[in-house]
Amino acid sequence: MDTNVSLKQAIEQIVKEKGIDRQVVIEAMEQAVLSAANKKYRNTRILEAHYNHDTGEVELFEYVRVVEEVQDSYTEISVEEAREMDPECEIGDELGEKIDSSDFGRIAAQTAKQVIIQKVREAERETVFNEYKDRQWEIVTGQVRRFERGDLLIDLGRAEAILPSKEQMPREVYRPGDRVRAVITDIGMTPKGPQIVLSRTHPQMLAKLFEAEVPEIGEGLVEIVNVVRDPGSRAKIAVASHDRDIDPVGACVGMRGSRVQNVVSELRGEKIDIIPWSADMARFVCNALSPAQVVKVFMDEEQRTLEVIVPDDQLSLAIGKRGQNVSLAARLTGCRIDIKGEGKEEDNDLEAFASFDGTARDEEQEPAEPDAPVEEAGEETGA
Repeated sequence: MDTNVSLKQAIEQIVKEKGIDRQVVIEAMEQAVLSAANKKYRNTRILEAHYNHDTGEVELFEYVRVVEEVQDSYTEISVEEAREMDPECEIGDELGEKIDSSDFGRIAAQTAKQVIIQKVREAERETVFNEYKDRQWEIVTGQVRRFERGDLLIDLGRAEAILPSKEQMPREVYRPGDRVRAVITDIGMTPKGPQIVLSRTHPQMLAKLFEAEVPEIGEGLVEIVNVVRDPGSRAKIAVASHDRDIDPVGACVGMRGSRVQNVVSELRGEKIDIIPWSADMARFVCNALSPAQVVKVFMDEEQRTLEVIVPDDQLSLAIGKRGQNVSLAARLTGCRIDIKGEGKEEDNDLEAFASFDGTARDEEQEPAEPDAPVEEAGEETGA
């Protein structure tokens, strides 16, 4: 009886402390008793286990089927013998008898405890998943817990997230205990629990940082149309205003460049060109090639190809080191851009070098080296 009382108290304690449904706990204990009994009888009998709420005991019942001729003495009983127990029984009926389950009480308690612990873990995992499942593209802050094959495991408080090595900024070094800000790119459920994937290199990281810094974006007055990045090196962001009185570039730059500087600091000095978006593709491409000045633009709308003529002294600025400036401009506008110098329009080698296709996926771009000093003017566009 003491065991039954303690079992009943244990159920109430688990329900109260862990917040698990009482029926889940009871079913776990019933299953534990049934499993132990089936193991003892080698699955030769028809057994059922039921929890008695009054006594706090898991009761075990053995059932036999009433037949005319017995072939299995463990699961069947003759009609003559059955009528001694119940005069009204008929062939095909099942008779149940309570059997001693005291031998299985300790086993049931141990097994149920393991099941309950598992249920608690599952409930906690489900809670964490529900908390994060609708937070894709949100920026979160966490603490570096440990390293696993180059990936970082980030403690977010109630959950653990992973920052894969390919989603880490080039040349950034982390140590256990360091705080990290990153954007959530994916949330999924695995057998081990929810998996939250972070990134510091995704274009949405830059977009969400500006959204946090610029109230006009959150209010819908300024829109981020597109973002492209060479993580850790340079980025271009196209913005448009839905209010004639608001300059979208000025709003993103802030007083004395305070807003854009906060974003640059978070991204460890990544240069950011803030570009005014335009429905006129030729004008948009000219803006995207900033800080270089454009002299002429020849556009093929069907092929989405533009031939851009720039002054000879700004050709290297327009192209950028390793083609970075024109490559980012092409990806930002989604056009193919061919650049020529004013005095070198016939130089085929130069044209080939300065042709870039804007259809390349942003994540496929390799991080570029920092720009050469000649491109420092690019910083003035975003600051």
